[in-house]
Amino acid sequence: MTREDYEDYLRLFNARDYDAVLDHFTEDAEVEFAGFAFKGQQVVKDFYAFFHEIVDERITLHRFMSDGDTVALEADVRLEAKADLSETVLEARGLKGLFVLEKGQVLEVPQFIHYHMRDGKFAKALCAVFTPRHTTYTSLKPVD
Repeated sequence: MTREDYEDYLRLFNARDYDAVLDHFTEDAEVEFAGFAFKGQQVVKDFYAFFHEIVDERITLHRFMSDGDTVALEADVRLEAKADLSETVLEARGLKGLFVLEKGQVLEVPQFIHYHMRDGKFAKALCAVFTPRHTTYTSLKPVD
């Protein structure tokens, strides 16, 4: 997969064209992030259809590497809650422990995403989710 191919895929993801997005995945693909694993195209589609009803998610690609068997990238994921993503809503979907967002809340989350490829398609996506930065330190206070 080339960077251009991935950018085309990302345009489909950001446009919520789930069927075209899933054409890039194997039938038994697995997507893992934030302690959750979604296995199979239909489960991945069902999760994102639910999630994107409540959260506007946009991915911005910064760095990209591919060797044919693996794609590795660094991106920022912007999440903006269109409605409350509450514990109650999450628990009803079996997603207890996923982050809670209040309507209007925006998070910018840096991610490393590592894909395993099979026959030119994503077989596994591993997303390392980082806690959004609160402060950047250039020095620390000395301890007495």
